[in-house]
Amino acid sequence: MDLKLLVAFFLVAGSPSTQDVLPAGPVDITLGKDVVLKTLLTDLKDFAFVIWNYSDGKEQVNVATLLPTGLTADAAYKGRASIDSKTGNLRLNATTKEDSGDYSISILQPATGTRTGEIKLRVLEPVSNVAIQSDLKEAIEHNSTVVLKCTAKGSFLKFSWVHGTAPVVADDKRISLKEEEQSSSLTIRDVLRSDAAKPYVCSAANKLETEKSSPFNLTVYYGPEKVSLGPTPPPAFVRAGSDFSLTCTAVSSPAATFSWTHDKKPMKATGPVLKLEHIKAEGFDKSKGTYACIAKNAKTLRQVASPEVSFTVMEAISGVSITGPTKTLISGNGTASLNCKATAGAVASRTWLKNGAPLTAGGRLTLSKDMSTLTINPVDKADNGEYTCRLTNPVNSEDAKFKLVVNYGPEPVAITGESEVEVDDAVTLTCAAASVPPANIIWKFNDTVTNVKGPSYVIQQAVYKNTGTYTCEATNAVTGKKTVGTHHMAVKEEGTLEPGLSDGAIAGIVIAILVALAAAIALIFYCRQKVP
Repeated sequence: MDLKLLVAFFLVAGSPSTQDVLPAGPVDITLGKDVVLKTLLTDLKDFAFVIWNYSDGKEQVNVATLLPTGLTADAAYKGRASIDSKTGNLRLNATTKEDSGDYSISILQPATGTRTGEIKLRVLEPVSNVAIQSDLKEAIEHNSTVVLKCTAKGSFLKFSWVHGTAPVVADDKRISLKEEEQSSSLTIRDVLRSDAAKPYVCSAANKLETEKSSPFNLTVYYGPEKVSLGPTPPPAFVRAGSDFSLTCTAVSSPAATFSWTHDKKPMKATGPVLKLEHIKAEGFDKSKGTYACIAKNAKTLRQVASPEVSFTVMEAISGVSITGPTKTLISGNGTASLNCKATAGAVASRTWLKNGAPLTAGGRLTLSKDMSTLTINPVDKADNGEYTCRLTNPVNSEDAKFKLVVNYGPEPVAITGESEVEVDDAVTLTCAAASVPPANIIWKFNDTVTNVKGPSYVIQQAVYKNTGTYTCEATNAVTGKKTVGTHHMAVKEEGTLEPGLSDGAIAGIVIAILVALAAAIALIFYCRQKVP
């Protein structure tokens, strides 16, 4: 039979019987690769012919025919198609997209008759050019719907999405997915900032390979929200000229811009930090005020005000000084007035102290109603000391000091020293008299003025003629007062004065007496125990 007639016969008539000749399909192969369509036969003998045909669903054409005499391939497959004479396998080299379709085999053997089978071949184009594009460059939280479209080249593609590491699953409410032959669309309604927290990756795959897109970062603008001021709460009073400032923060993307209000009226100041210099520049640095910041997002066009805070800017106290008496004060005769003032700052309270201890009005001390003046009438020697005026307001405290001098004395003279000494003894007599200023002291011996001046009268080696009366005269040049004291001292022959017992000797005697007393008591107790 002519080969063309044989092929035509099978093309028209089809195969008379179907048996297990080919495995279940489909067979997938990458475009350009060689493919072998294998049969289930292992040893093909005594065949009359093996015919492979191709169908694209519209028409059927012969690929190749194997006869005992040799192989014949259709013109479209010459050099690419071959049939294995032992198995009936069809080999196609350098596959093209047009090779995709249904392949059928017909085998005629005298012993088994005609056997046929069909299998599908899919020539897959490699997956490539996987990319994500967004229909919106910038999305607004809660307002925008974003469509991310993933496109790719390749055959029989299936798409999947991940957000960070989590697979994207459609919920048909806010998240939906739509697949087409060469693309997949991810629609996100009422977009949230969490949708932009991690990148999106799209994967396109067929049975042979998988390719991923580059990570795509969604841009979602939101805020401002959680607008707040710090420090919260601020101090009730703020020192003028200090580095105090208010800081405004807000959760916002992009970062919010800030403006400020004072008592609900706009200020010129802008930016996240409101400094005292800004407050001073607008004339609010000496009064109480209520402040708030307003955060605005240039993309969402939303603006939100912070809670209000209130404080008073107060000038610190400075230049504190005390003015006091310039004339000489003498105890018991005169009045002292101390006046305290500051060159700047509001004074909330005044406190007076003497030598660090608080003073209160009473007796000789009086205080003016505003506590600015302390009056002592009459002055006394006890008033000598350092006086402190302490001015205080809510932002600081400042002190001023004044040393008050009240002249007095001299007080009665007190002379200390030996009343009896031996020849050659060293002698020191000391004269003391309380006085402000310190008294001028002179010494007299037996009513005769000596050359000794000052509180000490020293004799290096006593002689008999040093026996007599020593007089100390203390004079205060300011008060004009003078006091006198006398002391009699006798100089005796060496060895005539009994030496006094030392402290150690006295202690030894006391201890010896106590020991003897204890022994006597013990003896008495012992004797009583022996008497029946």
